[in-house]
Amino acid sequence: MDSPPNPNGAINVQPKQSRSLPNFLFSVKLKYVKLGYHYLMSNLVKLCLIPLIAALAIHASKMNFDDFNRLWLHLQCNLVAVMASSAFLVCGSTVYLMTRPRPVYLVDYACYLPPARLQAKLTKFMEHSRLTGDFDESSLEFQRKILERSGLGEETYVPEAMHYIPPRPSMAAAREEAEQVMFGALDNLFTNTNINPKDIGILVVNCSLFNPTPSLSAMIINKYKLRGNIKSFNLGGMGCSAGVIAVDLAKDMLHLHRNTYAVVVSTENITQNWYFGNKKSMLIPNCLFRMGCSAVLLSNKSADKRRAKYKLVHVVRTHCGADDKAFKCVYQEQDDIGKTGVSLSKDLMAIAGGALKTNITALGPLVLPISEQILFFLTLIRRKLFNPKIKPYIPDFKLAFDHFCIHAGGRAVIDELEKNLQLRPEHVEASRMTLHRFGNTSSSSIWYELAYTEAKMKLQKGHRIWQIAFGSGFKCNSAVWQALRNVKPSPKSPWEDSIHKYPVKLDL
Repeated sequence: MDSPPNPNGAINVQPKQSRSLPNFLFSVKLKYVKLGYHYLMSNLVKLCLIPLIAALAIHASKMNFDDFNRLWLHLQCNLVAVMASSAFLVCGSTVYLMTRPRPVYLVDYACYLPPARLQAKLTKFMEHSRLTGDFDESSLEFQRKILERSGLGEETYVPEAMHYIPPRPSMAAAREEAEQVMFGALDNLFTNTNINPKDIGILVVNCSLFNPTPSLSAMIINKYKLRGNIKSFNLGGMGCSAGVIAVDLAKDMLHLHRNTYAVVVSTENITQNWYFGNKKSMLIPNCLFRMGCSAVLLSNKSADKRRAKYKLVHVVRTHCGADDKAFKCVYQEQDDIGKTGVSLSKDLMAIAGGALKTNITALGPLVLPISEQILFFLTLIRRKLFNPKIKPYIPDFKLAFDHFCIHAGGRAVIDELEKNLQLRPEHVEASRMTLHRFGNTSSSSIWYELAYTEAKMKLQKGHRIWQIAFGSGFKCNSAVWQALRNVKPSPKSPWEDSIHKYPVKLDL
């Protein structure tokens, strides 16, 4: 067919269209090939069972009445063997069901939202730091630069005592802060779950830097008049990853004590742990740490599965304290003039990277699909036997988890995990927004992040959540949860009044 003429009388020559298919070697993206490989390996057992089931079905369809009758007579002749096998199966099943660990359910949790009057806007923070008279110009400029790069927003919170000029840190003020955040979170938790505090059999509280006598766990027992035979624990000095450690301890106790509840309270206390000196490495915590607290209700009661939000799947803990550099990279000490603070080593990120590598090496076989494990193993063999310069294969944890709650310790921590785990911006959104809205709330930060994900209505039944946190010692700890239903945010969520403003655009 000829091409139509144009208005000037010339013939338009149409480019000849190729009838051949595109070269799929160049058009198919590697990530889709990898995803298909993952699906194939994940369903390999099922695919292998299909021919076996088909063969059995064909064989059964060819059997007549006489064949079935002969089979029945054969079983009758071997009645003793059949009964012995049945008894063995029944006894074995009974022992397994009686001794296996019961599932641990997360019924609900609550995060404390401080009042607006305790907000520490960045300009106000710097002005107060200047007016205290404890910091020289170099230290003030250093704090200003840290704040600008920190990823913190204008609505983070510091305790009451730090809003005075000069600040009023004292034991009484520290107790007031502890009571304010712990009781605030627990009141919310008990209201949302309709749990009678006297039904709690296990209580675990973690706070690194403030450990008064009586303990923080005793303060909670006194406030809520918990029962006298409660198993209570108070964890101190274990850093920002202590929340996962507390969950692990509560899990072990729930395996020992059946039909009970456990409450885990995670917080940090700032009032008596503000640094009023000029050592740069000890000024960073002033700029990053803020008020916060979480309270988590765990249960081993089968009846609670219907109303629980999540089931605990795995807890993996890694401790690098045998190495001197790791042990001292987050270290509470006094400076040259006797002022106490927490010093952060310049090797912190490298040590955290090593701890993360060790942790995910242990976690990977528990959570990664078989496809990723085979690829990792084959790459390891090639590196060991053929070429050590081959780039190591980094497993794709996005195939194992739907949501990531990376401890909001600082922007650098989130950046490094996003890069090393090859995550996308949406995977670290909860961590970045929590850092912006609440700052580094230490061990409770992973719960503010989970609350963010819930508030965004992203959690569906079956989704897996990876909580990962770093802490002094040096430690890297992971907790894996699975959603038991489509999860909605609980009443009085810390994001209830601000989620509509997030995510915000950050200058990275």
